[in-house]
Amino acid sequence: MDRAISETPALATPDPSQDAADIIVVGAGSAGCVLAERLSADPTRQVLLLEAGGKDDWIWFHIPVGYLFSIGNPRADWMFETDPIPGLDGRTLRYPRGKVIGGSSAINAMIYMRGQAADYEGWRQMGLTGWGWDDVLPLFLDQEDHIAPPNDLHRQGGAWRVEHPRMRWRVLDAFAEAAELEGVARVVDFNTGDNAGSGYFQVNQKAGRRWSAAAGFLKPALKRPNLRLETAAHVETVLIEDGRAVGVRWSRGGETFETRAAGGVVLAAGAVGTPQLLELSGVGDGARLSALGLETARHLPGVGEGLQDHLQIRPIYEVSGVPTMNALYKSWWRRPLMALEYAAFQKGPMSMAPSQMGAFARSSPDYATPNLQFHVQPLSLEKFGDPLHAFPAITISVCNLRPTSRGGIHARSPDSRVAPSIRPNYLETAEDQRVAVDSLKLVRRIAAQTPLQRYGARERAPSVAARTDDEILASARQLGTTIFHPAGTAKMGLASDPMAVVDARLRVHGLDGLWVADASVMPTITSGNTNSPTMMIAEKAARMIAEDLCP
Repeated sequence: MDRAISETPALATPDPSQDAADIIVVGAGSAGCVLAERLSADPTRQVLLLEAGGKDDWIWFHIPVGYLFSIGNPRADWMFETDPIPGLDGRTLRYPRGKVIGGSSAINAMIYMRGQAADYEGWRQMGLTGWGWDDVLPLFLDQEDHIAPPNDLHRQGGAWRVEHPRMRWRVLDAFAEAAELEGVARVVDFNTGDNAGSGYFQVNQKAGRRWSAAAGFLKPALKRPNLRLETAAHVETVLIEDGRAVGVRWSRGGETFETRAAGGVVLAAGAVGTPQLLELSGVGDGARLSALGLETARHLPGVGEGLQDHLQIRPIYEVSGVPTMNALYKSWWRRPLMALEYAAFQKGPMSMAPSQMGAFARSSPDYATPNLQFHVQPLSLEKFGDPLHAFPAITISVCNLRPTSRGGIHARSPDSRVAPSIRPNYLETAEDQRVAVDSLKLVRRIAAQTPLQRYGARERAPSVAARTDDEILASARQLGTTIFHPAGTAKMGLASDPMAVVDARLRVHGLDGLWVADASVMPTITSGNTNSPTMMIAEKAARMIAEDLCP
């Protein structure tokens, strides 16, 4: 049945040739761009892509250092905030999500990371056929256009460009040397299925410019007459009739439209947007929907539950005698030189991702594979969107890759324009608290090694006064923040799992013609940055959806 969010507004009358499609994709983010390109490759299939954000016609979407200006800017970011988080002393956090074609791939850290083979083997062992490492590696390869010569682990010619960073920092090399003395070996490639070690991240850039999902997948496909993109198109509900998704209701500029879909609807609105839209479409926990005044089309209590995110803890170390971005950016005469260097050669600080140096390690011998990821930055600030500190410093950010805490994202209101409730529930479990303490101890051991002490590395945050486990945990609660990797809010699972939302073919349980294909379907979060795994999910989804449409 259709779900009415309130008194139904009068519908505008669109061009009759555009009020229907074969398939509708909701969200032109990382996943939606892949879906639109792949599904429209069949010229007989009419694909409509609806994006609530705008076009990427702002220079800072394309210059890598633009993340400093995009995150926390309403032009580029949906400006979500969490509910107060008990595990972080009741603090609320900004929860950035891209408000533009390309989605968060237009504002993120540009890090190319697949995760660990064990992540996907874990999915397969849950009974999710077709999601093991050997199943998904070919999907990563089919997308990839890697700067390295082709081999068993990398390919060229795909749409997703991967390059090496275009500058190095002495202070980051010193971190790698220090980490090696702590048993974290140097590696060249984090994308072999085993990402243990330290080294420079590979990045989604092309010739020194950010390479978003829109640049790689969507824009070339927009030349096709059977693919239509609508921006500033706010989807209010999926239309469900007799147990089948038959279209969507969406609005723009005060006008409301209904577009029918003969084949069905694919939700790719992300781990924040997708569960909210499912609930506003009558799909979710019946009691929760009833409390919002919504009719239930399908009772699925797992919708919005299972939120996982990588909590990053951001220790800051002041240094001296070595360049950092803080000092370069604060120097009035160096900034024009950085701009000239980038304009002439697409190199230098303006070409860099937020984090250049990475490391994967174990917080204790209890873990078979690395459960920590370091993002090491030659800069420091209080939080993204804030100015850099006046003193020279580095940030040795560390995050728990496999949190056991679970949160939720749910609609607050039947009005689709009201931001959802976001409850990450960081540090809720004793295991996550233990990992947080152990990770900060490891940071201190690395910082104490000679290569970093050569530059006088001195802890600014957390306070050196935090010595006991309880004091270190208290520091983690104050330093912890999101690293922008929400996942798991519409998880994949067998029909026997009461909290599963979609099956292994990403079809919503109990409904026809409705798929979910974004990070929300991850049953467990991947061990690393989630953008490229999300695009892999979309790649696989597009193939399965095409098969479902043409059995």
